[in-house]
Amino acid sequence: MDLTQGTKKVKNERAKKMMLWFGIVSLIMGFAGWTSAYIVSSSREDWLDDIALPSAFLFSTIVIILSSFTYWLAKRAIAKDNHKQCGNWLLLTLGLGIAFIVFQFNGFSQMNAQGYYFTGPTSSIKMSYVFLIAAVHVVHVVAGIISLLVVVVNHFKKKYSSENMLGLELGATFWHFLDILWVYLILFMYFVK
Repeated sequence: MDLTQGTKKVKNERAKKMMLWFGIVSLIMGFAGWTSAYIVSSSREDWLDDIALPSAFLFSTIVIILSSFTYWLAKRAIAKDNHKQCGNWLLLTLGLGIAFIVFQFNGFSQMNAQGYYFTGPTSSIKMSYVFLIAAVHVVHVVAGIISLLVVVVNHFKKKYSSENMLGLELGATFWHFLDILWVYLILFMYFVK
């Protein structure tokens, strides 16, 4: 397939999708670096492998998986030109995204209550990595929420339809990536001792 072929609209859509995927690949590389550092550091003598992850992280995992499903339902609704249903699913996705962040901060509080901090005399190298990886992911979820807010506003301005779903598709792709990334990270931190 010749990528230079097609209408201006098709070329524009292809370029925007490609830019999103370049961004996603760069994020994957960043998180691969942090998880690689986590593995290398796990051989240190001061590595504490008996530390349990906070239970709030489990709840946040369930919430972000649900939010990916509701975003998918929103996309499905707009593909059928069901604007009301799409709006409802988008707002629910937004609420779940905010709930994810709340659970993450609850997880940080749980770690602090156990006496673990990001830095300082009571920190451990393992928990410092857990804080770092989870916090950086939260920052990206905030970016996902901002993109979701743009999608919600554009939806209520009636910019999306079965014929024009690009913005919603791009937002959904980024959101699903964040979901998959968190599932990978939580499984990684749970199983890599």
